[in-house]
Amino acid sequence: MKKLLSIVAVAGMTAIVACGPSAAEVAKKHADDSTHLADSVAKVNAKAKMVQDSLAAIEAKKADDAKKAAEEAAKAAHEDSVAKKLIKPAKEEKGGKKK
Repeated sequence: MKKLLSIVAVAGMTAIVACGPSAAEVAKKHADDSTHLADSVAKVNAKAKMVQDSLAAIEAKKADDAKKAAEEAAKAAHEDSVAKKLIKPAKEEKGGKKK
């Protein structure tokens, strides 16, 4: 009976070991997982850069709009001051340029 039990135990252990993945399969799965992870990280980084670029473009547009608004406000204030005769209008040079 001991021999039969020993044979069954050895056969059982052999069957358990044989059913697992081989070293080549484990290595291939690891390589596939690493490649997939690297691709995912690259996609996330690309999206993050796109968002940063979009935010930078929005900030540049806001700054440009603010600059234009300030220039228009200064021009309107100048024209208002000229209209109220608080200051004299700018003299024009030859060729239509102002000083």
